Amino acid sequence: MLDNLTNTLDFQSKALVLRADRQRVIASNIANADTPGYAARDFDFASALRDAGAEGVQGTGAGTLAMTRSASAPSGAGFMPLSGPADGETNLGYTVQTQPSADGNSVDLDRERAAFADNSVRYEATLRFINSQSKTMLSAIQGQ
Repeated sequence: MLDNLTNTLDFQSKALVLRADRQRVIASNIANADTPGYAARDFDFASALRDAGAEGVQGTGAGTLAMTRSASAPSGAGFMPLSGPADGETNLGYTVQTQPSADGNSVDLDRERAAFADNSVRYEATLRFINSQSKTMLSAIQGQ
Protein backbone atom coordinates (compact mmCIF):
# COMPACT_ATOMS: atom_id res chain seq x y z
CA MET A 1 0.00 0.00 0.00
CA LEU A 2 2.85 2.36 0.75
CA ASP A 3 4.19 1.75 -2.75
CA ASN A 4 0.95 3.02 -4.24
CA LEU A 5 1.23 6.22 -2.21
CA THR A 6 4.83 6.88 -3.09
CA ASN A 7 4.90 5.91 -6.80
CA THR A 8 3.60 9.29 -7.92
CA LEU A 9 6.01 11.15 -5.68
CA ASP A 10 8.88 8.97 -6.85
CA PHE A 11 8.11 9.74 -10.49
CA GLN A 12 7.81 13.46 -9.78
CA SER A 13 11.05 13.50 -7.80
CA LYS A 14 12.88 11.91 -10.72
CA ALA A 15 11.36 14.51 -13.02
CA LEU A 16 12.47 17.27 -10.64
CA VAL A 17 16.06 15.99 -10.60
CA LEU A 18 16.14 15.79 -14.39
CA ARG A 19 14.65 19.29 -14.70
CA ALA A 20 17.37 20.64 -12.39
CA ASP A 21 20.04 18.88 -14.45
CA ARG A 22 18.62 20.29 -17.68
CA GLN A 23 18.51 23.76 -16.14
CA ARG A 24 22.23 23.50 -15.34
CA VAL A 25 23.01 22.43 -18.91
CA ILE A 26 21.00 25.27 -20.44
CA ALA A 27 22.57 27.79 -18.04
CA SER A 28 25.99 26.53 -19.09
CA ASN A 29 25.07 27.04 -22.73
CA ILE A 30 23.95 30.61 -22.04
CA ALA A 31 27.10 31.34 -20.01
CA ASN A 32 29.26 30.12 -22.90
CA ALA A 33 27.40 32.00 -25.64
CA ASP A 34 30.50 34.08 -26.42
CA THR A 35 33.05 31.28 -26.07
CA PRO A 36 34.63 30.53 -29.46
CA GLY A 37 34.17 26.91 -30.53
CA TYR A 38 31.72 26.05 -27.74
CA ALA A 39 29.16 23.42 -28.72
CA ALA A 40 25.76 23.77 -27.05
CA ARG A 41 24.61 20.70 -25.10
CA ASP A 42 21.22 19.31 -24.14
CA PHE A 43 19.38 16.03 -23.60
CA ASP A 44 15.99 14.69 -24.55
CA PHE A 45 13.98 15.14 -21.36
CA ALA A 46 11.18 12.71 -22.29
CA SER A 47 13.59 9.87 -23.06
CA ALA A 48 15.66 10.65 -19.98
CA LEU A 49 12.57 10.54 -17.77
CA ARG A 50 11.43 7.29 -19.37
CA ASP A 51 14.87 5.77 -18.73
CA ALA A 52 14.96 7.11 -15.17
CA GLY A 53 11.56 5.56 -14.53
CA ALA A 54 12.74 2.20 -15.82
CA GLU A 55 16.16 2.16 -14.17
CA GLY A 56 15.85 4.58 -11.26
CA VAL A 57 17.80 7.75 -10.72
CA GLN A 58 21.47 7.16 -10.07
CA GLY A 59 24.03 9.78 -9.22
CA THR A 60 22.85 13.15 -10.47
CA GLY A 61 19.81 11.74 -12.19
CA ALA A 62 20.92 12.66 -15.68
CA GLY A 63 22.79 9.42 -16.32
CA THR A 64 20.53 8.69 -19.21
CA LEU A 65 20.44 8.49 -22.94
CA ALA A 66 22.90 10.64 -24.85
CA MET A 67 20.98 12.47 -27.53
CA THR A 68 21.27 14.98 -30.30
CA ARG A 69 18.69 16.21 -32.77
CA SER A 70 19.03 14.84 -36.27
CA ALA A 71 19.38 17.64 -38.81
CA SER A 72 16.87 15.93 -41.13
CA ALA A 73 14.30 15.29 -38.41
CA PRO A 74 11.31 17.53 -37.78
CA SER A 75 11.22 19.58 -34.61
CA GLY A 76 10.52 17.48 -31.52
CA ALA A 77 11.46 14.17 -33.13
CA GLY A 78 14.43 12.31 -34.53
CA PHE A 79 16.81 12.23 -31.61
CA MET A 80 19.75 9.92 -32.10
CA PRO A 81 22.49 8.71 -29.74
CA LEU A 82 25.90 10.28 -29.85
CA SER A 83 28.67 8.10 -31.21
CA GLY A 84 30.92 8.61 -28.22
CA PRO A 85 31.51 10.56 -25.02
CA ALA A 86 32.50 14.19 -25.07
CA ASP A 87 34.17 16.01 -22.18
CA GLY A 88 33.82 12.85 -20.07
CA GLU A 89 30.03 13.04 -20.13
CA THR A 90 28.06 10.34 -21.91
CA ASN A 91 24.63 11.62 -20.92
CA LEU A 92 24.48 14.80 -23.00
CA GLY A 93 24.09 15.37 -26.70
CA TYR A 94 25.04 18.29 -28.88
CA THR A 95 22.33 20.57 -30.17
CA VAL A 96 22.25 21.10 -33.91
CA GLN A 97 23.46 24.51 -34.93
CA THR A 98 20.66 26.55 -36.50
CA GLN A 99 22.73 29.57 -37.50
CA PRO A 100 26.37 29.26 -38.55
CA SER A 101 28.80 31.48 -36.69
CA ALA A 102 32.30 32.62 -37.60
CA ASP A 103 33.79 31.49 -34.28
CA GLY A 104 32.24 27.98 -34.34
CA ASN A 105 29.97 28.61 -31.34
CA SER A 106 26.68 26.72 -31.72
CA VAL A 107 24.71 28.50 -28.95
CA ASP A 108 21.53 30.16 -30.20
CA LEU A 109 20.72 32.58 -27.37
CA ASP A 110 17.08 33.00 -28.32
CA ARG A 111 16.50 29.24 -28.32
CA GLU A 112 18.45 28.77 -25.08
CA ARG A 113 16.58 31.56 -23.29
CA ALA A 114 13.25 30.10 -24.41
CA ALA A 115 14.32 26.62 -23.26
CA PHE A 116 15.51 28.06 -19.95
CA ALA A 117 12.19 29.82 -19.32
CA ASP A 118 10.17 26.76 -20.37
CA ASN A 119 12.21 24.45 -18.17
CA SER A 120 11.93 26.89 -15.23
CA VAL A 121 8.14 26.92 -15.48
CA ARG A 122 8.00 23.13 -15.71
CA TYR A 123 10.40 22.78 -12.76
CA GLU A 124 8.18 25.06 -10.66
CA ALA A 125 5.06 23.12 -11.71
CA THR A 126 6.68 19.83 -10.72
CA LEU A 127 7.75 21.30 -7.40
CA ARG A 128 4.24 22.57 -6.70
CA PHE A 129 2.78 19.17 -7.59
CA ILE A 130 5.13 17.43 -5.17
CA ASN A 131 4.25 19.96 -2.47
CA SER A 132 0.54 19.48 -3.08
CA GLN A 133 0.82 15.69 -3.01
CA SER A 134 2.81 15.84 0.22
CA LYS A 135 0.21 18.07 1.86
CA THR A 136 -2.58 15.77 0.69
CA MET A 137 -0.85 12.68 2.10
CA LEU A 138 -0.08 14.47 5.37
CA SER A 139 -3.71 15.53 5.64
CA ALA A 140 -4.86 11.94 5.01
CA ILE A 141 -2.44 10.58 7.59
CA GLN A 142 -3.58 13.11 10.20
CA GLY A 143 -7.23 12.34 9.41
CA GLN A 144 -8.27 15.87 8.57
